Amino acid sequence: MASTRELKGRIGSVHSSQKITGAMKMISSARLRKAENALNNARPYMEQLQNILDHIATMTCEYQSPLSQERTVQRVAVVIFAANEGLCGAFNLTLYKKLLETLKEYSTQVKSPVQVYPVGKKIVNEVKRTAGVETMEIPEFFDAKQYAAGCTALADELIRRFIVKEIDRVDVIYSHYKSMGTQIITRVQLLPWIPRETKTLSGSELNKVYIYEPGCEEILETVYPLVIHSIMYRYLLENQTSEQASRILSMQMANDNAIKLLKSLQLEYNKLRQQNITAELMDIAGGALE
Repeated sequence: MASTRELKGRIGSVHSSQKITGAMKMISSARLRKAENALNNARPYMEQLQNILDHIATMTCEYQSPLSQERTVQRVAVVIFAANEGLCGAFNLTLYKKLLETLKEYSTQVKSPVQVYPVGKKIVNEVKRTAGVETMEIPEFFDAKQYAAGCTALADELIRRFIVKEIDRVDVIYSHYKSMGTQIITRVQLLPWIPRETKTLSGSELNKVYIYEPGCEEILETVYPLVIHSIMYRYLLENQTSEQASRILSMQMANDNAIKLLKSLQLEYNKLRQQNITAELMDIAGGALE
């Protein structure tokens, strides 16, 4: 059985850990609000670009961009977003499991190793240790925390390689932020780009005539890369928001466990202290009788 001194030391240690987890929860809450604001502020621009592209591509123009051309998949690239920091529960592990599922799926379809772009310090080492994977370098902007520039540079690299047929398909793995308590690990196809299905237009909308300058082909050649840039940045923002939400939940669980452990240790300490007091009283009473 532990001594009272040992129990007091453990109680102090757990109490210090509780303060740390509580402080980290507050920091993550502030970061979550910041990440949510960044995501919400970026959505209007992304949605408007997407609407322009879908409308022109499906309603008024027969031009097919090289970025949307389907071909036999022989070489695959996968971008996986993860966390730069730890203490976020199973966040990075679930993303890595999704990557393993993807690799298993492509192992029967392609012969060349899958090229993986790991964005996030906590996933890089795991990817490098994975068999059948070619780990690719990511832009240095991510290390400098210039995430918008990093996503643009990474998207441009993937677009260039897709056009020259160095890769035939690009997938992105990230954590979709649905709510504070719900984050969904998602894999989406980035290239070749598939336009969304547009809604059925009413009679008044069908009668509208749009004049495009300089022309729909030139517009699409400009808009397609912009959409890829914005979508890549959106996936990064959603993943960062999910990371902070996961860290808040992890710190809350750690804080709750610390409270339970403190109660257990305090009870054990009180029992041991009472036993020592009783033993001392018995010794005093025995000495008095003698």
